[in-house]
Amino acid sequence: MRPALSVIFFTTLSGAGYGLLAWLGVSIALLNLRGQVLPALAGVQLAALVLGLVLTTIGLLASLGHLGKPFRAWRAFSQWRTSWLSREGVMAIATLVPALAVGALLLCEPGSVVSPMLAVCGIALALFALGTVVCTAMIYASLKPIAAWRHPLVVPVYLLFALLTGLALLFTLMLAMLGEQGPGSMLLTLAIVAALLVALKWLYWHEIDHAELPETRATAIGLPGREAGVFERPHTEANYVTREMAFQVARDHALWLRVAASALVVGGPLLGWLLLGAGGSAVALGAAAVLMLAGAFVERWLFFAQGRHLVTLYY
Repeated sequence: MRPALSVIFFTTLSGAGYGLLAWLGVSIALLNLRGQVLPALAGVQLAALVLGLVLTTIGLLASLGHLGKPFRAWRAFSQWRTSWLSREGVMAIATLVPALAVGALLLCEPGSVVSPMLAVCGIALALFALGTVVCTAMIYASLKPIAAWRHPLVVPVYLLFALLTGLALLFTLMLAMLGEQGPGSMLLTLAIVAALLVALKWLYWHEIDHAELPETRATAIGLPGREAGVFERPHTEANYVTREMAFQVARDHALWLRVAASALVVGGPLLGWLLLGAGGSAVALGAAAVLMLAGAFVERWLFFAQGRHLVTLYY
């Protein structure tokens, strides 16, 4: 399919934002359940909350750019029983409730009442944020006409990209606001998650390259072993279907884009280690986060570009 920059920005930025909110919710819950509330962390947590909400808002607004009539986007919320797109919108709005509650509680003085409430809200924030990412992934993983998107690794990869980029942003904020807090261990954690993510992504690419895709019109309409023909061509010139559904990327270009996406994701922590001594820990983590976000952008472009819709068999 033709990659739309608005959707790529949406999935990349909102994924990073929800990943950041998920890690923030988990850390808040663990700290308050253990009674290890540090006043110095309140500023970092508030900054992470604001950054997460900003990224998710920008991403969701960017997604409107692909709609023919953006002002009618509110109607999508009514179809939550059957549509993953509608469920994503509902979950995105629902995530604001624990997010705003966490922000309000962080501004209060820590105490015996505030800490349990923060723990509960933190858990809810993490669950709702991850649930929104799952709904975003399921928008594509639920589409039967696009075999490459129906793969079982689509949802885990979406989640790992969100968690990786969100964690990188959280580490950057911690080092920028609290000073040296073990940047080496942070980069090692990012490197391990990045390696796991790239391994899963290459497994996904290998399987879609070798998967048996329907190559005839008869197979596409559920009549394997038969012949299906058309009396006349469905169109005489380019139309919406051919522009949106018939995009193809060359095999050589796809290989280089895969290598580039992998190098950016894995190279982020490696660049961070190189910059630790030169520009400071916050700069190192920030550069790593930017590189991994760039890798996510390239991977997401390729994800959409290699999604072949079965309708192309008729054109």
